[in-house]
Amino acid sequence: MSAPTSPPISPLLFSAQLYPGRALGWLVLGASLHDILTRLKTEPQRFPNLDVKYSPTEPTKSIVIIDLPANGIRLQFDAPEQRLRLIEVVDFTKNHIFLKAADNKERDLVRPSTASTPSTDNPAGPTFRHIYQRFLGPTYDGEFIEGPKTPDNAVDQYGLYVLSWPGVAFSFLMKKASYSAKKNVVDLLPSTQVPEIMGIFSGDSWTQARQTLWTDVLPSLKTFTPLTKGKEVFPDEVSLIKIYGAGELQVFRRWTDQHFWIRLGQTTPQDLVSHLGPPDAIYRKNDHKMFAHKVRTGSDALERPDSADLKHQDDLTDTDQSSANAESDGYHSSDDETSDVSVEGHVSGECFYNYFYHGFDVLVSKPTAPSPVPPSQEQGKKVPNVPRDWLLTANADSLVATKIVLHGNVPGSYPFNRHRRCRWEIPYLSSVSDVVINSESDFPQIEESLRKEWQSIYPSEDEARKAQRGMVLNRGWGDSPGSSIEFLGGWEGDGAAAAPDAGGTAKKFDGPADSTTTLYGFPGLVFEVLKNGAVTAVTVF
Repeated sequence: MSAPTSPPISPLLFSAQLYPGRALGWLVLGASLHDILTRLKTEPQRFPNLDVKYSPTEPTKSIVIIDLPANGIRLQFDAPEQRLRLIEVVDFTKNHIFLKAADNKERDLVRPSTASTPSTDNPAGPTFRHIYQRFLGPTYDGEFIEGPKTPDNAVDQYGLYVLSWPGVAFSFLMKKASYSAKKNVVDLLPSTQVPEIMGIFSGDSWTQARQTLWTDVLPSLKTFTPLTKGKEVFPDEVSLIKIYGAGELQVFRRWTDQHFWIRLGQTTPQDLVSHLGPPDAIYRKNDHKMFAHKVRTGSDALERPDSADLKHQDDLTDTDQSSANAESDGYHSSDDETSDVSVEGHVSGECFYNYFYHGFDVLVSKPTAPSPVPPSQEQGKKVPNVPRDWLLTANADSLVATKIVLHGNVPGSYPFNRHRRCRWEIPYLSSVSDVVINSESDFPQIEESLRKEWQSIYPSEDEARKAQRGMVLNRGWGDSPGSSIEFLGGWEGDGAAAAPDAGGTAKKFDGPADSTTTLYGFPGLVFEVLKNGAVTAVTVF
């Protein structure tokens, strides 16, 4: 007779294997906010409620939290890079978490109940004895962290006793009076006590990890075998773009010391594909349609992530800059549908290369003169060692990169979660600023530095302020241009309404999104700024 099989777990229950220090199922430490939200949106039945919490005054400097109340999960991201830093399980009754031992046998943190076999475990969650004896095994004594002194906590003050293993920790509620450094963990905790929270982090212990939790460079996602095994290889993410003026941008990759250059007016579509892989989508200005780029390549180095891990084709309708004007019914995803662009980068007609995964869009069009050299670089000051192996395009009808839009993916903004966050710096402003001007800088600080840098090209301060005054843009209006690019490119302002989000509008995540922004122009740059001073996009031309 065959051995009886365990009753199946509900397919809608979030069931995930625990990888201490790396992941909970497909929720991998180091994954971007954009990728995690995109994946969550594709399973609305399993993840019916997404609550994004952020600072409305400092959205690019304070942590971002995704609450999944129906699943008992909380995810915390750093603000500058928007990478997953901490995974918390706050309700053990709303998920199924298991660990695979060396013998490949599964150990349940809490055995889920089924209609035929109710769980015999504690209904509130795993007990200290189960965690310590069966699930993870013994560990060193924990750390007591005092709770905040509030009126409700004044008489019998509680704190948290944190018990750590490499990459995972459990927090138990404990009275301050009950804690003693002379007692061991078995004497301090009742065997039946259930933890308040389980945390998954990168580090040997919670005591050590929390010191650098938000700043450590996390391992590459490619090194996490369960995520990449049997999947397509994709290029490393772009981690930083340095804007040097005169149309020159230095592009750095995450997890490597490699970089390459994008030179507006010179870089060809073939160069873009060579360095970045095929674009995630192609948007054509002339007909307001999105064309899915079906990847057909013989080189593993240019292959893209599996759609189930990063984004589904339906999400490509939820695009921004240059693609914000696309109607949802203009997006073609049929296998029989092919656009007039090859994997090698051969394209006919002006278009945008949309790199949602990298966080920017590139306008490919006929060559135009780049923006002027910043005054501080005219005499050879602070000029980087730029290789000059790319010559100006000889054929005026050839297509080259002429503009690039870097997206901030700022929580609370209208285009939130349409691109991954792209970080940038403006090195030439170091001559007029004591601090590094970058994507986390408030716009008043950026504006002051740029005015100092470019003041010599204007006849007077009054003329400079007139040229640099803001222009209000409302993204929520269907007859409003949907991109700051439209104010630069000489096209007619015939933008259509922004395409709906494949999983609902941005308001689904963060409440009423602010669709009103202000555009500020400087030589070679246009900044799109929110009311709180955060820069949501930069157009470089």
